Order: sequence, then structure tokens, then C-alpha cells
Amino acid sequence: MRRSRFSVEQIVAVLKQVELGMAVADACRKMGISEQTFYRWKKQYGSLEPDQARELKQLQEENARLKKLVADLSLDKAILQDIGRKKMVRPALRVQALDYVRGHYGISLRRACQLVQVSRSTPYYERRKDSRPELRRRMRELANTRVRWGYRRLHVLLCREGWQLGRSQCYRIYGEEQLQLRSKLPKKRKMVVQRRQRTLPSAPGQAWSMDFVAEEFSHGGKFRILSVVDVFTREALAVHAGHRLKGEHVVEVLNRLARHHGAPKAIFVDNGSEFTGRLMDMWAYHHGVRLDFSRPGKPTDNSFVETFNGSLRDECLNVNWFASLVEAQGLLEAWRQDYNESRPHSALNDLTPAEYARRIKEMGPA
Repeated sequence: MRRSRFSVEQIVAVLKQVELGMAVADACRKMGISEQTFYRWKKQYGSLEPDQARELKQLQEENARLKKLVADLSLDKAILQDIGRKKMVRPALRVQALDYVRGHYGISLRRACQLVQVSRSTPYYERRKDSRPELRRRMRELANTRVRWGYRRLHVLLCREGWQLGRSQCYRIYGEEQLQLRSKLPKKRKMVVQRRQRTLPSAPGQAWSMDFVAEEFSHGGKFRILSVVDVFTREALAVHAGHRLKGEHVVEVLNRLARHHGAPKAIFVDNGSEFTGRLMDMWAYHHGVRLDFSRPGKPTDNSFVETFNGSLRDECLNVNWFASLVEAQGLLEAWRQDYNESRPHSALNDLTPAEYARRIKEMGPA
């Protein structure tokens, strides 16, 4: 609002002079105003004293200032409600919100930056860093091939191929390419009871762990898979499929492994009838092997093969259809070779089980 060149006291003094007998034309000529201005003053301040007129003027100015403040706050509230539905963490999203606010509401850059909580230098920033499109393309190729591998194992494969990138950078690009997979594993609960700690092996071939996995054919029939894992090297020794695997089939697989690797000192198993039967007991006695059974209802006691079976189901069984037992055995054996030769294992410092076994063999006995 344009400020008047006459104070409230001057306006009231002119009105008083006219009331005392001065002609309106003379008063207007003396003050240098028009008659319309005089009558407007009279309508606004005619019945007021100088102090009352001054207070009225101050109230009008304060009222105008408060109206403008309320209008600004209402507009700010409407803007925040419009853009505040989603949490904006990345600077790129904040810049998009900034452009939307300025274009839709027509406010200044300074005010928009205050509302969106962005530095005024952010809209002028130009990214100069290379986005590494070749690396991103290769990561997508590996992720499409290894559909159930996370960014850690992809990082190991990329480093093997000669790419220079850290794990944090790999995680950032992995997220930007939207390659994340939802984990299907349940949350681990804290155990409040103490359980007996098993003696872990100190060399390859000292302890094995085995268990069964159930699967179905594409036409609906069922079959079972026997998994045998070396506890020390995490190497998959056997992944044997059969329609109905019994104790004699388990003994057959163990005899084949014993001829090739030698019999272990202990085998971790659960309390299934295939492992607690007479044939299995006779085989263990003949080879001097101790059968270490899990406690009933405690699958974590045999955690090594349970972890392996989880990877087997996630990376092989869930991504393949099996039409026959021969096809299933071929795919399982191919995956076992890939697991031992190519798949990095986090418990082995990102080495493959075969690499870890060769390194232990080259080091020799301590």
C-alpha cells in the first residue's frame, strides 16, 4: 500500500480548521490536495481526535501486515501438503519438487528452497561424474543370469572380471538399477536357551553334513534330493536325486563319496528314518564314522546343510522345471559344479569352495 505524504496529525488538523470556519477550497489549496481527498479524509477521520486517528492508522497497517502473513502461511501450508505425501531423501527428488512448486504456484526460488528444505545452490548443480554405463550393463547381465544372487556376490564376480569398484559403490548402482530381490527368509529369533556347541572340523574331510530336500516334477510327481556338504570347505560333495530315497540309497551315495574322498570322522544328520536305520548304523561302524544327530525340532543344529539347501532351492529348484528324473539329476549336477567352482561364499572370504579347498591343500598341515 502506498504511504501517504501527510501524517495523521496533519490530516486531523486540517479537518479541525475547516470545522472552525475555514473554507474547504482554501484548506485544499493550502495543503495541495483535491476536494475528493479532503472528503475522503473527513469520512475516515472526521469524528476522531489526533490520538484516536493515530491508533486507527496503526491498527490498519497492522491488520494489512497480518493479512499478508496469513495469506503467505496458508499458501505455504497448501504447498507442503501437496508435496509432503512422500519422503524425499535424494537430492534429485528434491530438485523435481522444487521445479514443480515454482511452476505450479509461481513463487520465488528463495521461498521454494525454504519450503522444500534445499540449498539454493542445489538447482544449479550439474553432475559431471561418469555414470559408468558399461558397468551397469554388465551388472544387469550378471543379475539376469544369477537371478538369486545379491550385490555382494555380484561384486565379487565383477572384481574377478577386472572392474574397479568398491562394495558400497556396487550396492549404490545395484539399487539404482532396481535389481533388489525381496528376501523370503523369516526373521531370526533370539534363542534364550543354551545348546551344546558341536565340535567344528579343522581340516577338509573331517566332517560332513547331509539332509533331504523334496521337490516336484512339472507334471506333478514328487522326488527327493540328498545333499552332502563338507563342513570345513562348504563344498557340495553330492546332490543325488531319486524317486524314493531310503537308507540303502544313502549308503550307496556315501560309499561312492568314501571311495573318492575318504570317509569322514563325523557326519551331521537329523533324526530321519534313513539316517537312524540299521544299514546306516552298520556303515558308520564299518568306516569308523560318528553319526552326530540333531536334537528333535532343532534344524539349526544341522545349519551347514540347511543353509546349502536354502541356496539349492533358491538358485536351482525355484528357477527350473523338471520333466524327468534324468533331467533333474543333470541340472542338479551342473548347478553343483557351478556352486563349487564359480559361486563365491561369504563364509570363505568370498572364495569358491573349490578355491578354498585348493588353497588349504597347498598350505599343507599346520
